[in-house]
Amino acid sequence: MDNRVVIIAGMHRSGTSLISHWLDSCGLNLGETLLGPDIGNIEGHYEDVDFYRFHEDTLAANNLSRYGFISHAAPALNHYQQEKLKSIISFKNKMSPQWGWKDPRTCLFFATYRQLLPNAFYLNVIRDYTSTVSSLVRRDFDHHATKYLTRGWLQRFIWTHFKKAGRRRKFFRQLTAYYLRIWVAYNQEILNNIEILPADKHLTIDHLSLVDHDKQIFNSLINNWRIELKYCDFKLIFKSTLMSQVDNIDHFVKDDALLQTAKALEAKLKSICI
Repeated sequence: MDNRVVIIAGMHRSGTSLISHWLDSCGLNLGETLLGPDIGNIEGHYEDVDFYRFHEDTLAANNLSRYGFISHAAPALNHYQQEKLKSIISFKNKMSPQWGWKDPRTCLFFATYRQLLPNAFYLNVIRDYTSTVSSLVRRDFDHHATKYLTRGWLQRFIWTHFKKAGRRRKFFRQLTAYYLRIWVAYNQEILNNIEILPADKHLTIDHLSLVDHDKQIFNSLINNWRIELKYCDFKLIFKSTLMSQVDNIDHFVKDDALLQTAKALEAKLKSICI
């Protein structure tokens, strides 16, 4: 019997970690070693370190952002990279009859995965551009702000009461359009992939679909994709207190064409979410 492989695809900060956490709790093997928590994701990333490092190294070898912060698909793999990825996939197939992984940068390598895993299933996770970009900028700002928390009380007081709000606005002015272009690129890759794949090979959900529709999605996975799982109530995983505050970002984007592109793409993707 062929291995059943689930690829969890979505832009950074789109809820893929949360959904991967749920699938892991339902019994899907998402990797032997998973990336742990950090300041932006205290519950853990649920990213297979093998795929994480492969994507990171491949992007860096092409002089691209290791984080995948680019506005286009990754270049085709060279022979060495392709053989390395084949060996990773072969190892996973030997370890488990059904498995999957999550790493947002997977979206940049769809063409390769369609070739190497032609029977894989794609669980696409969509989050609106406002929430996603706001979360990305706030995460960068939180990393920046941590250095002030270790300083003396007077500097912490000045930072908290006089500098913090202005510095946050500066981050939004500088980074909003940058991250919005990346959001468009990732989600356009998801849409392009959907249009290529057979209808029974993909499922697209809003990042909060599982709050009210986890049983429906669970049944789709076990009945349509024949993934063997045990049901776990998503509400046991979901913690609303960990959701980042959403800022109105539109006024930080001076490129109206970019903004309209994002809105149209979001509407199209939301229309195909279950």
